[in-house]
Amino acid sequence: MNRKLLDVFFKHLVSIVALFSVLALGAILLFVFTQGSMPFFTSTYPGVRLVAQRINEITVNGITYIDHDTFIDIPKNTGLISVSFPGADTEETLEIKIDYSEKDPKKALFFAHNSEVDITYPESYVYTVSWTQTGSLAAMQKRLHIILPEPPYNPAKFLGGLQWSPDRDKIFGIFPMIMGTLMASFGAILLGVPIALLCALFMAEFLKPKAASVVRAGVELLAGIPSVVYGFFGLMVIVPFVRASFNIPSGNTLLSAVVVLALMILPTVITIAETSLRAVPLSVREASLALGASKMQTAWNVVLPHANSGVIAGVILGISRAVGETMAVILVAGNSPHLTFNPLTSVRTLTSTIAMEMGYASGRHSEMLFSIGVTLFAIILILNSVILWYRRKVEKDL
Repeated sequence: MNRKLLDVFFKHLVSIVALFSVLALGAILLFVFTQGSMPFFTSTYPGVRLVAQRINEITVNGITYIDHDTFIDIPKNTGLISVSFPGADTEETLEIKIDYSEKDPKKALFFAHNSEVDITYPESYVYTVSWTQTGSLAAMQKRLHIILPEPPYNPAKFLGGLQWSPDRDKIFGIFPMIMGTLMASFGAILLGVPIALLCALFMAEFLKPKAASVVRAGVELLAGIPSVVYGFFGLMVIVPFVRASFNIPSGNTLLSAVVVLALMILPTVITIAETSLRAVPLSVREASLALGASKMQTAWNVVLPHANSGVIAGVILGISRAVGETMAVILVAGNSPHLTFNPLTSVRTLTSTIAMEMGYASGRHSEMLFSIGVTLFAIILILNSVILWYRRKVEKDL
C-alpha cells in the first residue's frame, strides 16, 4: 500500500514539475519574442520628452517643476511646447513647435527664444538647447534636452541593413552580423565535422577497447572545458599564428573564429557520433565482413549509414553550439560590425553584439538586442529543421 502511494506521489510530482518547466519555458520565450517584436510595432515613447539640466525651476505648458531630475513627459500630439525659467536678469522663454508630418527628425522642430541659445543635435531624435551666459563655463550651462519618440523600425532595414550605429545615428542593420555568424558557424562545421567523424570511426571501429576508453575520457573532458578557456587559448595561440602566417596587422579574424569554434564542437560531435557507432549491432558488421568487405569498407559504407541518426544529432548540437557561442568568439573574431567575405578580416557575430552591448543599452537599443536574440533563435530553428528534413530524406532512401 505504501509503495503504491509512493508511486502515485512521484507520478504527480513529476507531472507538476514538468508542467511548471513547460510554463516557465513558454513564459521566457513569450517575454523574449514580445520584447524583440516591440521595436517594429511601437514607438519608443507616446510623446516628446524633456530633460532639464542645471535648471532648478522650470515651467512647461503652464506646469511648474522644481528640482525635477527625471523625464518631463509631454502629452501625445502636442503641437506647441512653451518653456520658461528664471534667468540671471530676466525670465528665459523658449517655444518649440513640433511638425509630426516631417519624417526627418532633424527638421521636425522649430524654436523661438528671447535670448542667445545654442541648439545642437547630438544624436538622432535628440535636440539640446543650451543657454549661454557671459563668463560661465560650458560645463555649467543650463540645458534642455528634447527627446523625440522614435517611430517603429522597418524590419527590412533591420535584417538587411549594412550599418550598426545604435548610439548616435540610431541605425540597426544586422546583416553583417548575420553573415558573420553564418560564415563562422559553417566554416567551423566544414572544418570540424569531418575530423570529428573520422575520430569517432577510429575510436569505435579500429581502436582497442582499453585505448578507446582512455581516449573517450579525454574527449569527454574536453567537452566540459568552459568556452572562455577555448577563447583564451585562441587569443594566445591561434590569433598570433594567423597574424604571423598571413603577415596581417591583426590575427583577430574570421579564420581565427572558425578554428576556435571547430575545436569547440569536436568533443560534442565525437562523443555523440562514437556512441551511435558503437550502438550498431555486431551482426551488421559480421554480415558485411562475411560478404568480403574490408574493415574500412564496413566502417565507412555499413556502420556509418546505420548510425546516421545519431551522427546527425551530434552535428545539430555542434551547429547549435557554434551559432550560439559568445565568449570565445568575442576574444578572437575582432568584433567589427562590417560586412566582409574575407576570412582574414575582423567580423562580429549576433551573440557577440548582445554580450558586448546589453550592459549599457537602453530604450530602442535594448529592444533591438532582444530582436537579435529572436533572429538568432530563428536561424538555429531553420538550420536544425533543414538538417532534420535531410535526415528523414536519407532514412527514406535507405
